[in-house]
Amino acid sequence: MERPGKFEHNRYLGDKRSQVVYDVDTLDPEYEHLVHLLMEAETYLCFGPDTLAEARNRGYRLFSQQVTAAAADS
Repeated sequence: MERPGKFEHNRYLGDKRSQVVYDVDTLDPEYEHLVHLLMEAETYLCFGPDTLAEARNRGYRLFSQQVTAAAADS
């Protein structure tokens, strides 16, 4: 998916409502609508540094479908 305009330099985008983080670079097209809904709701968060480790440090967990895909790739 193409990164949202405000976050063109960020790979990881968090949802404050559910404490879920999305890896925008590897998000499947069927789930892109979730990021669009997040942008509309304005409940997003980026991380500095832009890493999954930093997102986890703040209590966020990777979107479940991406965890499954990452495990399958291993």
